[in-house]
Amino acid sequence: MRLPADAPLVYTNMARIAHTRTEFLIDLARYLPGEPDAAVQARVLLTPLSAKLLHRALGDSLARYESAYGEIPLPGSPSLADVLFHPPKDDPPTE
Repeated sequence: MRLPADAPLVYTNMARIAHTRTEFLIDLARYLPGEPDAAVQARVLLTPLSAKLLHRALGDSLARYESAYGEIPLPGSPSLADVLFHPPKDDPPTE
């Protein structure tokens, strides 16, 4: 891989991921307090295979990071991913 000297460095703190049968789309955005919207800084289009390999590479890299520096704490409140993919269980029926 060749990295051009003038390649832009972009800070993002938010991502939106969507997919079709043939592609994954990742919008990387930066949200700043006081601004009404998060500004998309970069858009990445991947094949499903490339998305899965990126997922694996990020997992491996995070594991090495946490091995060296300790576990990365997650916020206590549920994230959007938690709400969408792990909805709360229904309360047991009352009699």
